This record gives sequence, structure tokens and C-alpha cells, in this order.
Amino acid sequence: MNKKRWIAVLIAAGLLVVSFVSAGLTAKPQEEMKIGGLNSLLYGDDELTPQVLEEGNSEQKIAKLTVDGTIASGGSSGFFASEGYNHENFMEQLKAIEADKTVKGILLEVNSPGGGVYESAEIAKTLNEIRQERELPMYVSMKSMAASGGYYISAQADKIYATEETVTGSIGVIMSGLNYSGLLEKLGVEDTTVKSGALKDMGSSTRPETKEDHAVLQAYIDSAYNRFVKVVSEGRHKSEDEVKKIADGRIYDGVQAKEVGLVDELGFPEDALKAMRKEQNLEKAELVEYTTNSTGFANTWFGSKLAQFQGLKASETSQILTLLENLGTAESPKAMYYYGGE
Repeated sequence: MNKKRWIAVLIAAGLLVVSFVSAGLTAKPQEEMKIGGLNSLLYGDDELTPQVLEEGNSEQKIAKLTVDGTIASGGSSGFFASEGYNHENFMEQLKAIEADKTVKGILLEVNSPGGGVYESAEIAKTLNEIRQERELPMYVSMKSMAASGGYYISAQADKIYATEETVTGSIGVIMSGLNYSGLLEKLGVEDTTVKSGALKDMGSSTRPETKEDHAVLQAYIDSAYNRFVKVVSEGRHKSEDEVKKIADGRIYDGVQAKEVGLVDELGFPEDALKAMRKEQNLEKAELVEYTTNSTGFANTWFGSKLAQFQGLKASETSQILTLLENLGTAESPKAMYYYGGE
């Protein structure tokens, strides 16, 4: 076939796909299963299955989990959940581990500046429940960064590894905001907000902060901070007073973190895995990672755009807006277990 015929074939294939999509938009219930089948053929399915990373005894698995990026809800799901950290997909992986009775240990790799207070707490709580119910050991390998919320979800591990260059610590809570009421006053712009109570618009960027505003917000932040301290205290077997001495928000490299007791050993992911195998009698265990069955087409530019058109995948703009909403804005600041502010 010459070049022109190949182009014609590709155009015809594209038109065929678009026709299926168009039909799917007006499909009757009995036809929706056919459309769903086509989507599965094009993109794969969103069922999580264990992918073998290292061969071994399939009745004795080590499940590898990865938190890479800001810990926040939103973004794509299912077979489109591979772009950075996806909270919904991560929680589904935890469910898969809980259901798989052949899993005998968890290796958690963390490369994150932290993120949402809620999402960090949800991860830590779920991991703790699974591990207590199943008596599963968990080793953590901190990569480039495991700060704030990244440390929060790591603190309960049986053993924590970090490299000398790892940025960790930043134990604390932050609520970032901007106040440009002074600028507005100079420009002659007046805030005319109507509210039911004096504190209804706490954190507003368009009026000066009052002492009462600050006191209420500080108490809110302190409450979240105390929960963070408690998690570290229980996970690292230190008193809360001991934790507070090293939990003033500062960051540590891996060497410093080991000196203050936030990290157990220096090493890379392979070192953590090797130690886990030896120390937990898992030398012959199979190393697996729970992933969706996506196709190559799902990862192409055309496949991605087609999925967005069908509403199966959020657009880049939508994902960014959702992330901003979950992290908070200058107009609506949120408490974060996050290193680096907003």
C-alpha cells in the first residue's frame, strides 16, 4: 500500500471510531453494553489486577504501592489514572490488597511533598486497619521527597528507608493565603460582602484579618497539627513532647532524619525491599503492583482526546481546576499537610 492509501485507511478508521462514539451518546440501554465493550477494546478496563514485578511464590506476595506527587483528590480514574498521583485509584489499590489473602507484606515508595489533610489521614487510617487486620509488615522507601503528608503516611511503617538526599520532615500544617485589602483600599475598591456572622468569611483576601479571625484559624491549625504529632508519636514510638521538639515544620535530609529518629536506615528502594525479604521471611515472595488493564491506544494522543470527548477522561484543564480546588486558593485557603505552601 502506498502512502495515500494508508492515509485513507487511517481516516476511515477514525471516522468509524467517531461514529461509534456518536452512537454511544444517544445509545439506548440495551445498546450501552455494546458501547462499553467497544470502550474496553479501545482502552482496556479499570479492574485492578496484580502485575508481577519480580517472580516468586505467588502464594506469598509483597505488594508495592507508590505515592508519586501531591496527595489530593481529583484527576482521572480507572485506566486513565496513571498520570501522577491519583487518590481514588490508590484507595482502590488498598482495597485490592485487603482482598488478596496472598499478600504478606507492603512496600510503600513515597515521592511527595504531602497534600490534603483529609487524603493523608484517609491513607494512613486505611493502611493501619489493613495491616492490623492482616498483621502485614510495611516498609517505606522515601525517594526524592517525603515531606509533611508524605511523612504522615509513612510514619507507621515497621521500617523507614531514605536516601542521604531525601527531603523529609516538614511535620506541621499550613494554610496559605493572600490579603490584598490594602491595595483595594488604595484603588478605591470596597468589600461589600454580606454575611450572617463576623467569622463567616474568615481568611478573606479582601478585608483586613481580625484578631478573632486569626485566633480561630490558629486553633483549627493547631488541632490538625496535634493529630499529625500523635500519628508520628505512635508510629515512631516517641512521646508527643519528643516529637514536638523536632516537628516545628523544618525539613531534614535523610542523614539528619535518621539522627532525630524519623528514619531507620539509609538506602534506596531496592535496599528496603531486600531488607524486608530477609527480615520478614519473604525471600521467595512475588513482588506485585496493582494496575489497570489499559491498552496502548489509551496512552496515545488520539486515544486520550477521544476519551475526553466521550467523557471517560477529564480534560487537562478540568484536572488542574480540580487539583486547585482540593489544595485551596487565595480566596478559599485550606489546611494542608504540605511542604512549600500553596
